[in-house]
Amino acid sequence: MNLTLTQLSDFLKKAKKNTYASEQATKVPPLRPGSKDYEFTECNLTYHDTYFGGRWFIGQEVVYENDIPIWGMGYNGYVTDPNLTEADIDKSLRAALQQDTGHLIPVRGPAKFEVDDLTYENKIAGPGLERFEGQEKIVRETYKNVYYCVYHGGLIE
Repeated sequence: MNLTLTQLSDFLKKAKKNTYASEQATKVPPLRPGSKDYEFTECNLTYHDTYFGGRWFIGQEVVYENDIPIWGMGYNGYVTDPNLTEADIDKSLRAALQQDTGHLIPVRGPAKFEVDDLTYENKIAGPGLERFEGQEKIVRETYKNVYYCVYHGGLIE
């Protein structure tokens, strides 16, 4: 890898804000049957996010440098409130993912973010982008946990 972790962090922030987190993002043709895919390229770096499902989902993000995979993250989650749609969750989740992560590793959203009656919470552990794991959830006053997701990832050598 020819990037510093700071350069990788900066690229990830741009890529995430221009793919799933953006309501204007355009999906790219799926790499696998049934997947939903987003991609962002800048100079010699490409970010690719592919996931399956909606209310229950699993996915993977990979950053390529000159077409060589250098970083990745896997994630799995679900909506727990049967009264909420995927669109309801997206309203809160996409807004949270657009925010500055502050002191957190920039792989998901900030530690806490509120939209209407939904509160997004994110906890992450690890030394940094090179190796990490975390969980995010969305809570609602009337129904404790309405969304839950776990994720993990790091550098690829």
